[in-house]
Amino acid sequence: MSVAPEYLAIAMPYFEIVKKIFINWWWVILPFILWKPATFFWLWWRNELWWGKQKQIILEIRIPRENPKPIRAMEPVITGLWQIWSEPNWIEKWWDGQDLLSYSFDIVSIDGVPHFYIRCHKSARGLVETHLYSQFPEAEIFEVDDYAKKVPQDIPNKEWDLWGTDYKLTNKNCYPIKTYRDFETEREAKEEKRVDPMASLLEGMGSLKKGEQIWVQIRATAIGGEIPWIKQGKDEINALVSRKKPSPATTILEDVITVLKGGTLSAGEEKKTEVIPPEMKLTPGERDIVAGIERKISKLGFEVGIRYIYLSKKDVMVKPNLRLPMSYFTNFGTNTCAPVPNGKTIPKVRKKWYDPFWFPERRLYLKKRKIFRRYVERLPYDYPLSGGSFVLNTEELATIWHFPSRTLTPASQVPRVEAKKGEAPLELPTEE
Repeated sequence: MSVAPEYLAIAMPYFEIVKKIFINWWWVILPFILWKPATFFWLWWRNELWWGKQKQIILEIRIPRENPKPIRAMEPVITGLWQIWSEPNWIEKWWDGQDLLSYSFDIVSIDGVPHFYIRCHKSARGLVETHLYSQFPEAEIFEVDDYAKKVPQDIPNKEWDLWGTDYKLTNKNCYPIKTYRDFETEREAKEEKRVDPMASLLEGMGSLKKGEQIWVQIRATAIGGEIPWIKQGKDEINALVSRKKPSPATTILEDVITVLKGGTLSAGEEKKTEVIPPEMKLTPGERDIVAGIERKISKLGFEVGIRYIYLSKKDVMVKPNLRLPMSYFTNFGTNTCAPVPNGKTIPKVRKKWYDPFWFPERRLYLKKRKIFRRYVERLPYDYPLSGGSFVLNTEELATIWHFPSRTLTPASQVPRVEAKKGEAPLELPTEE
């Protein structure tokens, strides 16, 4: 079907007007297209400048030789450390580049000797020491050099190799993992009757040979302000107990449109009552899920990223040892939620039939370099993009990172404080 010439003659002036407008004003739409990437790169730049001025330190904690404290003793410590949260205002965020401070709770085995480290901002040292001493007064805390900088920084190389991965949750952030409530109870007053999943990890770390190292990193950032994972948890509870969500408020215009379409207003709907409330219809398993979600969202939370690395010299590498951290984190999984390795970060390249020549060895090398760099610099998952991290509350975080007792891990080589150092008496004379 062809267009008549007279219609073309009428339309041509309009086409010319549209053409001139586009040629002269095409740039007006660019700010709307480029606004999001421009703000992303601006904030990234400002954050990089701000972090470059910050002083990070690493504290090693040597626990008492006899540590009778249960796992739950670590929760007040983690709760106290949450106080570092301080959300910057608009100017501090977008101009100064201020970011939320974070901790890195590390469990490290070097040549078969496990260590406990906390990496934090220099200004948070007093906060860390105060809360640790409050629960573990006989512990010793001192600043050390970064253990991650004591190995060649070009790993993997001719002498060293590594394997590592990041972790993720198998369900939404509001679903809980196993905590110390599942491993110990108030009735187990005797230490030898407690169950501590940390024992298996430390025993495995203590069996490493010289030249082998395992690094476990738990990067935690306190969450405050508007907390979407709490709302997510409430929505999940309402869905599990079959509660209807409250109808959102509507404007007068929306009510008029609803009536014109033949609908009825929510206020005029009849309420149906049930003899048996929805909560009574839940199965025992569903009740446990609801109780677990309620308990998780009732406590303070941290945005967490977990990763680990097994590295060693090639001549002493024992590949089955890379599964020691995996077996540790398996202890905290349930049928509804579990921490599992993130397949995207595993340094493995599958050779498929349609891409056998796309440099698999080079791709594997780049994956290993990527996870090593992220660990050494304590970067979030998928940095500088967001995502990949998950939420753990203080109870869950304390369960994953805590100090073991001597009774539960008698064979481990964890450095311990043999004797508490006392202060000099006040009446001791001084030299003049």
